[in-house]
Amino acid sequence: MFEITHRATGETLLFVEADTLEGARLRAAPLDGARLAGANLAGADLSSALLTGADLHGANLSGADLTGANLDGADLSHANLTGAVLRLARLQGAVLVGANLTGAHLERAHLEFANLDGALLQDADLDRAHLTGTRGAEAGQG
Repeated sequence: MFEITHRATGETLLFVEADTLEGARLRAAPLDGARLAGANLAGADLSSALLTGADLHGANLSGADLTGANLDGADLSHANLTGAVLRLARLQGAVLVGANLTGAHLERAHLEFANLDGALLQDADLDRAHLTGTRGAEAGQG
């Protein structure tokens, strides 16, 4: 069993009946403020999950489905989001410093005031993404 706790209070947010979060089904999970730094969430279904203010620093989210997830204010610095699906996701004020977003799907994502300094955005799809006030949005595009 895997326990997900709050980053500040240590309160249990969710128990997952698995030994790992890789490929986990966490659709619409209430994970605001979750402590998931360094977690392996590769291929996980986090669509419509509530991850406001979550600590996902260095997490592996490659191939994860984050469609419609709320990641406002989340720390995704140095996270691996290669090929992740973030369509319609909310990432307002999120920290994506050094994150790998190569081939990520960010169509219509809300990235207002997000920090993308040093992020890798090669082949990322930013079609109709909201980038007002975004810092470093041009970083790593190629």
